[in-house]
Amino acid sequence: MSKLEDNNVQGLDKAASLWRESKYPIAFTGAGISVPSGIPDFRSPGGLWSKYDPFEVASAYSLENNPKGVWQFLLDTSELLDQSNPNPAHFAMAKLEQNNRLIGIITQNIDNLHQRAGSQNVIEYHGNFQRFYCQSCHNEKFLENIRQLTQDEIPLYCEKCGGLIRPDVVFFGESIPAKAHYASMDLVQKADCILITGTSGEVSPANFLPREVKRNHGHVIEINLGQTSYYDITDVRFNDSVDIILPRLVEKILA
Repeated sequence: MSKLEDNNVQGLDKAASLWRESKYPIAFTGAGISVPSGIPDFRSPGGLWSKYDPFEVASAYSLENNPKGVWQFLLDTSELLDQSNPNPAHFAMAKLEQNNRLIGIITQNIDNLHQRAGSQNVIEYHGNFQRFYCQSCHNEKFLENIRQLTQDEIPLYCEKCGGLIRPDVVFFGESIPAKAHYASMDLVQKADCILITGTSGEVSPANFLPREVKRNHGHVIEINLGQTSYYDITDVRFNDSVDIILPRLVEKILA
């Protein structure tokens, strides 16, 4: 057994013990949990930000000044999300919840993969790419398959008031929806254990949520490849792929 494997075995035993002892365990996820599903981290090589300037296509400014560019970005992103499926990490989290060993998930992801895997209590901190509404009158807009839209049909405008139709996600320069913020705060203030995975902790204000759990003397378990900003608060850390480690951890928790 390699040193890394040996460390993982010891870490799994410790993490499972902390999780089983907890009364209110939660999870906090970011883009990295969906990488094994074929969705590259937006900031990684090959990610969408290597193709697009986020200020030009995914910001409050772009909604007002570049709606065509926003919608081109939406079409490209929709194609990527449509081709993805939940991976073993998503299913492992759903299994924990189904066995009453996970209270809820706070996710920064907009890909709907947690829900497709079967998770029920998912707080979408940055929204969901499958919901749309009018920027002006806020009427919800159901769009079954935006990939069928042609270049001549974008951007879409509201039939009721003429406002721009947009996805229900938080663009750069916009505030976190109050409902998502307060629901997340309610979870982290009650939590006595949190699993962090798929996020390096660089995006504010989401990055402070795990620290709230630690501040309240909760335990912190992290599964992330590479260094993150949470190095100073983790009780157990796995420098490995979440789709490999998390199913093994869930097995031990439920054993």
